[in-house]
Amino acid sequence: MAKEPCDGCGDSVTIAGGIANLWSFSGDQSGGLTLELEDGSEFLLCYDCIARLPEEPTQADVAALSEQRE
Repeated sequence: MAKEPCDGCGDSVTIAGGIANLWSFSGDQSGGLTLELEDGSEFLLCYDCIARLPEEPTQADVAALSEQRE
């Protein structure tokens, strides 16, 4: 499985699927999701960061996630 940093907090996010898991039935789960906001911007966020976002998030809300962590 691949790992990428969360755009909110910087923690490593496990990305399930892909060619590495093509023949695997292990049930690997992803550690987050890629969110596309209304303005067309995309962010890979861990589930903890997604839970901290408001109902209608903006780029500023995602940027604030890293500030909240410090």
